[in-house]
Amino acid sequence: MSDGIFSGVRVIDCASWIAGPAAATIMSDFGAEVIKLEPPGAGDPWRASPAVPGKVTDYWWQLTSRNKRSLAIDLKAPEGLAVLYRLLAKTDVFVTNFPLPVRERLKIAAADLLKVNPRLIYGSITAYGEVGEEAARTGFDATAYWARTGLMDMVRATTETEPVRSMPGMGDHPTATALYAAIVTALYRRERTGRGGVAQTSLMQNGLWANGCYVQNRLFGEHVAHRPPRTGTPNALANHYRCRDGRWFLMAMHNEVRQLAGFLKAVEAEHLVQDPRFATLQLRRENHKALTEILDGIFAKRDLAEWRTLLERAGVTFGPVYSVDEAADDEQARRIGALVPFADGAGLTVSSPFHLDGATKVAPARAPTVGQHSEAVLSDAGYSADEIAKLKTLGVLQN
Repeated sequence: MSDGIFSGVRVIDCASWIAGPAAATIMSDFGAEVIKLEPPGAGDPWRASPAVPGKVTDYWWQLTSRNKRSLAIDLKAPEGLAVLYRLLAKTDVFVTNFPLPVRERLKIAAADLLKVNPRLIYGSITAYGEVGEEAARTGFDATAYWARTGLMDMVRATTETEPVRSMPGMGDHPTATALYAAIVTALYRRERTGRGGVAQTSLMQNGLWANGCYVQNRLFGEHVAHRPPRTGTPNALANHYRCRDGRWFLMAMHNEVRQLAGFLKAVEAEHLVQDPRFATLQLRRENHKALTEILDGIFAKRDLAEWRTLLERAGVTFGPVYSVDEAADDEQARRIGALVPFADGAGLTVSSPFHLDGATKVAPARAPTVGQHSEAVLSDAGYSADEIAKLKTLGVLQN
């Protein structure tokens, strides 16, 4: 990568699945050179996780590994580890989410690599943190971010309702963004002090942060009840409703003093202003079930498109409940740079979720095949053709 804020910054992505690699992907969006370290053969196991059963296109791999160069090297072999150590001399950031015992066994723990390059930023993601009895425990975002932190439990309507499964990557991508933030903070510290070090986060800690409102309630001794079903939510004006065409939308009116009159006019229910059950905010809370039932009948009379026009005109905050198909075809998402085309023009990808004034992100390049850039990476690092050939003969390097 020759352009971008991180032009000249080298990142080694020695991670797997989503959270660790996605942090490196964000850096690549802003111009960092990212070398994807993979084992020879099948490469990163994440390659074998297509989003659509029966399809061979590595959709998820394209998202998480765009812009990267693949170096397929066997770190279990002394010669392979020597390659990594040589590359580290000119590397700024090393990212891994390998379990702590694996890092120790492979000699890629922070203590090992910071000896090689004290200015290195060692970006680390674990499931449950790096201290305590569970530090070595493995986990995915579904287990450590979603299930462990109360999120999975709290989205249920009642304790009898089955827990809701998380979407793929739902906790990994926010955790990747947190690791990116930690890495950039560490780079800033290095600019001021010259010192590298460990920048770390965990799936569990990010899940607690995401569930912070309810967890904070409990930390102050408050009982946290399960969220009620839509017919039992205390604010009927911050609820979801079904339209005549079967489509749903979520309304979020949290400033009733200013918005209520305009809303009732838009839905042709101005008579409710005179209804003693709904005369004050407190009464609307006490009679929320009756108000929800009335609004159910009102919204069932028109299609979503009609309500969208009317509610927008009235200044009501709401959002249609989109399918994934609609989200992937959202014109606004394109306008804000959330969905961007690959550099070759073949299809779109989801961009990292922020922008900087005056900085243009790198046009996303297709994710590499296993070992696609092995020779080029080693050649850039000063390896001769004979040295590269020897590594191939030993089975350490794949190209």
